Amino acid sequence: MHRYIDPTTDFGFKRIFGMEPNRDLLIAFLNGVFLGRKDIEDIVYNRNEHVGDTEETGGVIFDLTCTATNGEKFIIEVQRSSQINLKRRMLYYGSKLIADQAPKGNRKQWNYAISEVYVIVLMDGFRIPGGNGSKDFMHDICLCNRETGEVFYEDLGFIYLELINFTKGEAELSNDLDRWLYVLKNMSVMDKLPRYLRKPIFEKLFSIAEYSKLSKEEKAMYDVSLKRKWDAESIRETAIIEQERARKEGLEQGLERGIEQGIEQGMGTKNYEIVKKLIVQHDWSDASIADFVEVSLDFVEKVRNELAKNNK
Repeated sequence: MHRYIDPTTDFGFKRIFGMEPNRDLLIAFLNGVFLGRKDIEDIVYNRNEHVGDTEETGGVIFDLTCTATNGEKFIIEVQRSSQINLKRRMLYYGSKLIADQAPKGNRKQWNYAISEVYVIVLMDGFRIPGGNGSKDFMHDICLCNRETGEVFYEDLGFIYLELINFTKGEAELSNDLDRWLYVLKNMSVMDKLPRYLRKPIFEKLFSIAEYSKLSKEEKAMYDVSLKRKWDAESIRETAIIEQERARKEGLEQGLERGIEQGIEQGMGTKNYEIVKKLIVQHDWSDASIADFVEVSLDFVEKVRNELAKNNK
């Protein structure tokens, strides 16, 4: 077992950022994310009232909501697998935080005094859907004029952080965001606090992240969450391999049947095998499988019905 826990597991993320005694860590992380654009001095944790995604795929592992002293509201979420509806879901969560600010009484007096809302998504192991192969590790999204690029509304923002695209080495860390992302990605394989991170906030982070300081019960919880992460990574890697194999088979078939038709048939065959494997080996809902493999819900239902008929 490594010396430090993995902060991108559900247990690790909650222990580091989701506990009241450690709110200074979350404050420091948020200030790092905004790169000096904001100066967050204190926060209050809020109860999450939105309905999160199922955890059966190991997708969403933990999310939290907090409010800064000046009223700014933040949702911070860790996501382990690509989902077709990721952007829509984040838009829904952010919109709900806005809608929930409306008072039940005199709305005229309120006059739509909406606090700022920001949704921050830490993506572990995949890239933002529709990113067109971008190598950027940070995507700072806001409402803007499509023609001029001028910001239309500043107080609703979405920040996507792609750990898979963060490839900076120790000598390249130039700001606190770099340092935080480097730690989140690499802390679980470090054996000590590096010299270049010797700041009080990181000293506290490494201290509470020591595996040896966990109780017996906490170690058991962490081990379960770590296994869930490994399982999700294994499934994701298998899906990538199968899809690549399908593309190659499709290209070979395309020489005889037409390129597009061949690729489509090859992908259809491999998607069928992936869906079939997930149905047989995992207790996932049809919606979760469809989201993970990026096929229609109808496709998954047909595969499940076919398997049920064959097992009679």
